[in-house]
Amino acid sequence: MSSNIDTRPAEILLAEDNENDVELTRQGFKKCKLMLNLHHVKDGEECLAFLRKQGKYCNAPTPDMLLLDLNMPRVDGREVLAEMVADQELKFIPVVVLTTSASDEEILKMYRLRCSSYIIKPVDFDQFCRVIRSIAEYWFTVVVLPARASTERAKAHGGA
Repeated sequence: MSSNIDTRPAEILLAEDNENDVELTRQGFKKCKLMLNLHHVKDGEECLAFLRKQGKYCNAPTPDMLLLDLNMPRVDGREVLAEMVADQELKFIPVVVLTTSASDEEILKMYRLRCSSYIIKPVDFDQFCRVIRSIAEYWFTVVVLPARASTERAKAHGGA
């Protein structure tokens, strides 16, 4: 377990254009009772700006995890993931694809782009909430994540 997650809320970025899915995700995280901050962007262009701390996101935290919808306007999730993989500052952030697409070809493509997990959104409210709780519990109680705070401090002082 990552000690920095124990002492501060987990930072989760949700890139999702469907407001109903945003609300379901919020409800699912509330039920898991973990310390976390859920940030939301409505398209891939905003997602990349948040991740790169550009414009209105200049003070945004570096997320511990990105929940990424594939089918968004302007820049879709596939393009976001491709940009992240190519960026030395972003490629370490775990990306959980949360989408409606069950296409084998799509799933393979996302894993080739190095997504951390691929989850098909359940249509049932209770099942959706269970999936969100499972994601949070797995990523923030089982998985060891990089120490974000020390990485950001080093960058602020001219380090790696």
